[in-house]
Amino acid sequence: MPRLTRIYTRGGDDGSTALGFGGRVAKDDLRVECYGTVDELNACLGVARAAGAPPDLDRELARIQNELFHLGADLCVPEGEKAAHPVPRIEPRHVDALEAAIDRLNVELAPLENFVLPGGTEAAAALHVARTVCRRAERLLVALARREAIGPAALPYLNRLSDALFVFARAANGRAGRDDVLWDSRA
Repeated sequence: MPRLTRIYTRGGDDGSTALGFGGRVAKDDLRVECYGTVDELNACLGVARAAGAPPDLDRELARIQNELFHLGADLCVPEGEKAAHPVPRIEPRHVDALEAAIDRLNVELAPLENFVLPGGTEAAAALHVARTVCRRAERLLVALARREAIGPAALPYLNRLSDALFVFARAANGRAGRDDVLWDSRA
């Protein structure tokens, strides 16, 4: 467990940041963009929880927030450095847990017959924002994976998480007695 006694270090004043194994890269490095966007996603989930996500969804989101810290740790250490610098990682079991949550919640939802617009309750709208940030994190991770090796479960996790957040948003609306906001193609 890290123990932070000082928040500022001044080490990044030159535009660089430390990776989890001690190396330094520019703050706009693609790897930093990836784990920074994962951090942004985590903050979005905090907003969804604060907006009053239903209790069972809140428990799922709390678990996912911890998993996103795993993903951030996984991403801040390049694959070639992980033997010498082990960190928590996203694993297939995390992807499986997302699939189980999707399946459990999806049975209570009406089949989709149109595209859903972000909205409804505050929690649902926040979950839709989180979903879009998740998709951005996924796109960035695809770009990083083209450049270098990444953890094998990282991309499947983000792909499944965006699906889960969509289902969570629909469930949040349903639990509040609100219909999905549907796209009007004739508007």
